[in-house]
Amino acid sequence: MTFQTAIVLYPGLTVLDAIGPYEVLRNLPDSELRFVSNEVGPIVSDSGVLALGATHTFAETPAPDLVLVPGSGSSTTAAMANKELIEWLRAVHQQTQWTTSVCSGALVLAAADILRGHPATTHWSAQPGLAAFGVESRPHDRIVQSGKIVTAAGVSAGIDLGLWLMGEIAGVEVAQLTQLAIEYDPRPPFDTGHPDKASPELMRRARIAVAKEAANPRVPLDVATALWRLTLNRMRDKMAAKR
Repeated sequence: MTFQTAIVLYPGLTVLDAIGPYEVLRNLPDSELRFVSNEVGPIVSDSGVLALGATHTFAETPAPDLVLVPGSGSSTTAAMANKELIEWLRAVHQQTQWTTSVCSGALVLAAADILRGHPATTHWSAQPGLAAFGVESRPHDRIVQSGKIVTAAGVSAGIDLGLWLMGEIAGVEVAQLTQLAIEYDPRPPFDTGHPDKASPELMRRARIAVAKEAANPRVPLDVATALWRLTLNRMRDKMAAKR
């Protein structure tokens, strides 16, 4: 049977969050990969100049084996308030083999009430947001697994997540062959890729830059919508459990 991977797209996503894992997971044997969104067609990323193409709608993808939700700078909260996306995640998570996220995509999973009671990681700037959804933040981990839920830290960690998943699904040898094929042998010229390694001044400037990029006047409304829908879904789940 074909293994189906669904990578979520939404306006304003960070491209590497999706494309990093895609470049790895497209090599899964006997698999089908889909980019899914509310509608089929181009989805403009956070840069405003680069678009990815959604190949299928959420409705057309009711039973993926693997779901991956990328993050964003300014549009994470809009994704959290996207009713169709959240309801789709809640539904498909019931039967996925793996439910995963990269960067602030973890907050989208949290808005769908998938991460409650689980440990998770996300981009360093989004770590505080996990607590509001009952999630145990793991800010020092690049990949966190909790059962079939796997979250990855910021942006570039998606490549690591893809390889980790490849090893679990297809075996270590296939994952190693894929790593070699894409020549993933990172040797960054600087060693400041995590807050633990950055100077206080560099962190100060990075926080300002990230906050500026994430600035969006709709954030308060989007967050309120996401929390309202989360509360409503929890109430419905409790009522259903009593029947």
